[in-house]
Amino acid sequence: MSSPEATPEATPEAAPDVSADVVTDVITDVVVVMGVAGTGKTTIGPLVAAELGVPYAEGDDFHPAANIAKMSAGTPLDDDDRGPWLDAIGAWAHGRSGRGGVVSSSALKRVYRDRLRAAALGSTLGRTSGSTPGTPGAPGLVFLHLTGDRALIEARMAGRKGHFMPTALLDSQFATLEPLGRDEAGVAVDVSGTPEEIAGRAVAALRARTAPVPVGL
Repeated sequence: MSSPEATPEATPEAAPDVSADVVTDVITDVVVVMGVAGTGKTTIGPLVAAELGVPYAEGDDFHPAANIAKMSAGTPLDDDDRGPWLDAIGAWAHGRSGRGGVVSSSALKRVYRDRLRAAALGSTLGRTSGSTPGTPGAPGLVFLHLTGDRALIEARMAGRKGHFMPTALLDSQFATLEPLGRDEAGVAVDVSGTPEEIAGRAVAALRARTAPVPVGL
């Protein structure tokens, strides 16, 4: 009597790991950590990058010396000051296209985020102050908006040492802030708690994204 035919073993393709697919999608995005000064972009950004396994770039390092001198003197930047800075950050994001990365940028206004998206796509669109490239769903670029109570943010700013952004500029930052629109890819995360807790919430929110439009703020 012939032996019974062996049942073929299941292959990995027969039982795909959905969670792994979600993580891979997040890692291939470039995450822009945005928000007003004092929300912890420089602290949270590297923690998020480490969790996602991608490099981190400090947005302040892309500022020209003239911008740093202006902010150190308590003078808010204007759009002409911000333009080259946003283009430099966007160019870094463009270089990380398809490989992922995390970079910090206040990105307070929609027009600034549009300019970042255009530069990340390698486009010259948005290089004129006030223009709108019209690429809200630009693939590969997602915003992580760190947000929270103003009193908490001000207290954290006051406790920082050696940073060029004085607390006096916080009012102008909140006045400038335009939260993410519903057509902008991104998530908002509250900054209460420890850096590790905030980063954990941020990574969970990024991994939970299942559509190219943001969670409503």
